[in-house]
Amino acid sequence: VQLVESGGGLVQPGGSLRLSCTASGFTSIIYRMSWYRQAPGKERERVARITSGDGTTNYADSVKGRFTISRDNAKNTVYLQMNSLKPEDTAVYYCQALASGYVYWGQGTQVTVAS
Repeated sequence: VQLVESGGGLVQPGGSLRLSCTASGFTSIIYRMSWYRQAPGKERERVARITSGDGTTNYADSVKGRFTISRDNAKNTVYLQMNSLKPEDTAVYYCQALASGYVYWGQGTQVTVAS
């Protein structure tokens, strides 16, 4: 399974961005996909996740009500819609897939929230 993220960039506080993560390879075995982020000097933290089967979602408290994870199974793509962005959302955002007991990561995309 290969993961490619896109959609990062520079945005002002209060703005929005949508990240995309497209999977290729043995995508049919993916059980769950998640978005993580890592800010400088901090540990990587899970932001949101979505289960492939029933589409159950889960969010970190810090992003509830502002971020939405969704998927397009036909395109093998997971999205992270980020609204009301804050400077503390600045980080490298990574896509993760769980498949048959293995963990796969994308290369990451930088999100910078600054005025």
